[in-house]
Amino acid sequence: MKILVTGASGNVGSHVVKELICLGEEVIAAGTDLKKLHSMFGDKITAAEFDFSREETYENALKDVDRVFLMRPPHLGKPEDIYPFIEALERHSIRLVSFLSLMGIEKNKIPPHHKIEKRIEASGIPYSHIRPGFFMQNITGLHLKEINEENKVFIPAGKSRTSSIDASDIGLAAATVLHEPEKHRNSAYTITGSEALDYYQVAEILSDLTGRRIIYTKPGLLQYRNYCIKERGLDANLIN
Repeated sequence: MKILVTGASGNVGSHVVKELICLGEEVIAAGTDLKKLHSMFGDKITAAEFDFSREETYENALKDVDRVFLMRPPHLGKPEDIYPFIEALERHSIRLVSFLSLMGIEKNKIPPHHKIEKRIEASGIPYSHIRPGFFMQNITGLHLKEINEENKVFIPAGKSRTSSIDASDIGLAAATVLHEPEKHRNSAYTITGSEALDYYQVAEILSDLTGRRIIYTKPGLLQYRNYCIKERGLDANLIN
């Protein structure tokens, strides 16, 4: 049987695919751009057109699949957007669904990941939630513009410390549980980087590495939200 990887071309999904291939698994790489998937993975995978908002894509993607890596696309802000796919999984003999969640989500009901976890658990499908801390790729992705253009780290984190983890390590964790579904049945794993740092320390490290003076400006929540929506043009649900 095969493993379906949603978000296969993304930061984490691509690493899940690569690690599963290394483990000898048959992988269905799902996404909306089949040419991109083939260019990324060649003939090592089967590419399947898949879109959470188009239920007609579900059945073909799930053909001969018994395990699923599930991640919520950032543009789908409501947990209910994922529920139809979970219902489709209920109709198949799924041995394990590994959901990419968030660290601490079991105590935080605000992000959509909390309700998605609960919906998966209520479905009766065996699960293994992967709950990573902040992605290392946030620095080189979402927050890179301000670092490059204004020499500042602009994140509303105050003095809190985060143990950022690389997407490749998250992908390895997900692939590991999917490769051994019985061992990791009905589990949840919080995974972190090796060291907890505040963003003043992150700015110091970036300064040392780049030879530039990069500072952490400690924006407030509303300041950050307004800036991202009005100046960056980012989706409000993503920023929330």
